[in-house]
Amino acid sequence: MTETIRKTGTVRVSRHYEASPERVFDAWLDPKVAAKFLFATPNGTMIKAEIDPKVGGHFTFTDRRPDMGEVEHVGTWLEIDRPRRLVFEFAVPAYEPSRTRITLEFAADGAGCALTLTHEGVFEDYLVQTNAGWGMILDALARALAA
Repeated sequence: MTETIRKTGTVRVSRHYEASPERVFDAWLDPKVAAKFLFATPNGTMIKAEIDPKVGGHFTFTDRRPDMGEVEHVGTWLEIDRPRRLVFEFAVPAYEPSRTRITLEFAADGAGCALTLTHEGVFEDYLVQTNAGWGMILDALARALAA
């Protein structure tokens, strides 16, 4: 039996926020704020947002979508360096059990924050969809910070 090896790539998305790096960083670890943007979809309802904000801690977000039912997103925090860097492993078990790696880098940018997200290990056939998804999430983060 021949095993098929799927090629992977990397997605990078950057945004600027009118908030301090500390505030943008903290949004990723606060379940009440993160539920408003992290893996939330415009037509879905976030029904579960749990975060254990420590290295080795886990997170689970479950979004109920009319077209897909409940979609669970899980991960493990690998690095937490406030307010500079967050690194975590990530998976959507119902669709792809393998874990990928996301690195978030936060930097002061004028009065605000520059955020760069790097998602490694994305299967090539999901690169465009993943880039768009992270763009949507980072745009929703701006709205969550403004609220």
